[in-house]
Amino acid sequence: MRELTGQVVQRLRTAFAGAGYTVEGVAERLGVQANGALARNETAAAARRTASGDALDTMIRLFLLQRAVPESLVEQAFPGIDLIALGIAERGGDEVRAVLDIRPFAEDGRDWWVVADLTPGLDGRREAMRSDYVLGIAPASLSLIHLTVPIKADRALDIGTGCGIQSLHLADHVNQLTATDVNPRALQLARATAALNHIDLDLRDGSLYEPVRGERFDLIVSNPPYVISPPGGDLTYRETEFTGDAVVEQLVRQAPDHLTDGGWCQLLANWTCVRGQDWQDRIAAWTGDRSAWAVQREQLDPSEYVELWLRDAGLHGTPQYTTRYDEWMCYLEEHNVEAIGMGWITLHNVEGSLAAEAWPYEIERPIGPHVLHRFERLEGLPADLTALHLHVADDVIQETTGQPGAEDPATIVLRRQRGMRRAEQVDTVMAGFVGACDGDLSTGQILAALADLMDRPVVDVLADYLPQIRNLVIEGFLTY
Repeated sequence: MRELTGQVVQRLRTAFAGAGYTVEGVAERLGVQANGALARNETAAAARRTASGDALDTMIRLFLLQRAVPESLVEQAFPGIDLIALGIAERGGDEVRAVLDIRPFAEDGRDWWVVADLTPGLDGRREAMRSDYVLGIAPASLSLIHLTVPIKADRALDIGTGCGIQSLHLADHVNQLTATDVNPRALQLARATAALNHIDLDLRDGSLYEPVRGERFDLIVSNPPYVISPPGGDLTYRETEFTGDAVVEQLVRQAPDHLTDGGWCQLLANWTCVRGQDWQDRIAAWTGDRSAWAVQREQLDPSEYVELWLRDAGLHGTPQYTTRYDEWMCYLEEHNVEAIGMGWITLHNVEGSLAAEAWPYEIERPIGPHVLHRFERLEGLPADLTALHLHVADDVIQETTGQPGAEDPATIVLRRQRGMRRAEQVDTVMAGFVGACDGDLSTGQILAALADLMDRPVVDVLADYLPQIRNLVIEGFLTY
């Protein structure tokens, strides 16, 4: 792709905006059913909705549906712009096909456009992916956007930038943006994404922290090539020559050396669950004495994991599938891998320890604000809770179950509607405590009153319930 100059950028932006080639515009033109089908990589329904020949239909067909479009319609949609000379499209007879994907992305009232390689596998086609393939807007990249803590920062670093989508998300929150990648093609397309969206992005070539040796950042984000695979994988966007989960380990271990005091490192990750070892202990060795939170969103057995990534590479049903499957399974067996965890790690560069948990349940998106607030509560909570005047969070509801007419419910569950959407089972005493948290009485006063009602020593009630109260505060059920 040719570098986008200022004049070309402005013409492309004018063409896209004028046609309504935005997330909202495309969704309105396609409708619910065609949008849903396109999300499943089926284009027929969308093709039926985009036959008018106007500029928006032309753009949708060219980039999103990967259809051949009459050159005359492309010239009308992009006046004064030679997509072929730019390396965005190619000519075949009197028709034009896209060779790159340019698609809209929206966030916080802003309309962006992301440049990447074409989405493979539309309409069930089997297509070999080039080794330097650059992934566009994908569930993983959106997950990292949703995970990122909403802070204002002076400097931020995006490791393994790919198409540059993380930089779009950070642009309004950071003064200086640096992005790295080992794939020259990714740097080229990330440069185009930045130019098309008027983003000032310092792009550097290199692996992990090598391009920023000696520099520190307030925020580091990474959607790295974390797939745990045997040597020989040739898809740069997802695989490396690192053994097992070593690429994630190095990103986490070395993060404090590249963070300012109180800085943040957030990354998506896969990690090995090694036979005879606890995965939480392995990650704790990476985070050391830093405050961190690892959340395992999913755990796959080796066969599920291998099948997932072979399908992702478009090898399902091909002659190479069985050979690659056997190589991959043997590799995992040699390294005593009994399962693979998939999730995220957040490290806050202050003294602390790791909290690691499996949480496969539905969460709020974006989750970043909740992540930030959880760290603030955890790190700011005083050792003595008895003087705190607590309130019940607005999103907490109480659920009770039991036999009709029973004096007490069999179970009481407190459930949050936001954040991680946790549920905590409590007894009648804790339910009574939470019900009394209106900010009037202190924690100590409420527990003393409950101890008096139960005719129990206050010291025993404090010992039994203060740890539970601490957990409810950390998880946001109670605020102060």
